[in-house]
Amino acid sequence: MRVVIAEDAVLLRAGVQRLLADEGIETVAAVDNGDDLLVAVKEHRPDLAIVDVRMPPTFTDEGLRAALGAREIVDGLPVLVLSQYVEESYAVELLSGGAGGVGYLLKERVADVAEFLDAVRRVAGGGTAIDPDVIAQLMARGRKNPLDSLTARESEVLGLMAQGLSNTAIANSLVVSHGAVEKHIGNIFAKLGLEASSVEHRRVRAVLTYLGR
Repeated sequence: MRVVIAEDAVLLRAGVQRLLADEGIETVAAVDNGDDLLVAVKEHRPDLAIVDVRMPPTFTDEGLRAALGAREIVDGLPVLVLSQYVEESYAVELLSGGAGGVGYLLKERVADVAEFLDAVRRVAGGGTAIDPDVIAQLMARGRKNPLDSLTARESEVLGLMAQGLSNTAIANSLVVSHGAVEKHIGNIFAKLGLEASSVEHRRVRAVLTYLGR
């Protein structure tokens, strides 16, 4: 796997690069601003971009805007956002863009090395890895909910899917059987009108519908 990192904090940038190297993941470029991220993506065509939200010059939303630009340069480029904040407008645009390979983690999660590396692999593989606090903030915006047809349990299952949990992990979290989780997910697919294709593809589409509601 080849990764580009965009993070203005030198120690965090070096730390992430070291964690990846220890797992045999190559960092082909490590930059500290959005413009250089776009240059690096165009040059290296990486498998994944790990991007901070707030970078020079204004330290507002440069990272997310650059992440969206990077996905235009490399169509469907997997992007894992690391931030201390939830920038709602660009986060929704990134997460509900209609494709998988997206993640949004708060920086405190990087302290859990195993969780961070699992998110890196999952997003690079076309899946999702969304911090529960990010989901909570995005869902608290009061927008009309297009998923009202889901039961409370189905919504709960979909929320855990959005966090990137497997069916087994969801079953363990809810203390239900694996079969019950599969039934709930089947109901979710049906109610969201997600026609049969690959299970993983429908899973990503369901999560993106949930995040973009």
